[in-house]
Amino acid sequence: QVQLVESGGGLVQAGDSLRLSCAASGRTFSNYAMGWFRQAPGKERELVAAISIYGTSKSYATSVRGRFTISRDNAKNTVYLQMNSLKPEDTAVYYCAAGTVFNNINDYWGQGTQVTVSS
Repeated sequence: QVQLVESGGGLVQAGDSLRLSCAASGRTFSNYAMGWFRQAPGKERELVAAISIYGTSKSYATSVRGRFTISRDNAKNTVYLQMNSLKPEDTAVYYCAAGTVFNNINDYWGQGTQVTVSS
């Protein structure tokens, strides 16, 4: 089992920045690709960003590319999502996930953290 705990969400204004963190415990963190997903009210959960085991591969949703950056620190068992130039449409609950397959990260999930961007 892998336990994931997100932090760093909050209420910000459009144009502001936030950094989300996801701390992992349990099995070896560096065995898993990691992803950030989000779900807005009335919408399906979507992949925002993903990072491979050693951080050599990253992928981003088109809507966040150039504004968000995913990174990981395997020594700290933590994955981050730096979010810049936030927009109201970024408002959602953000979830951290871990998986053994980079293109299908869904083995373990955190409880989510709310990000609200006001206009």
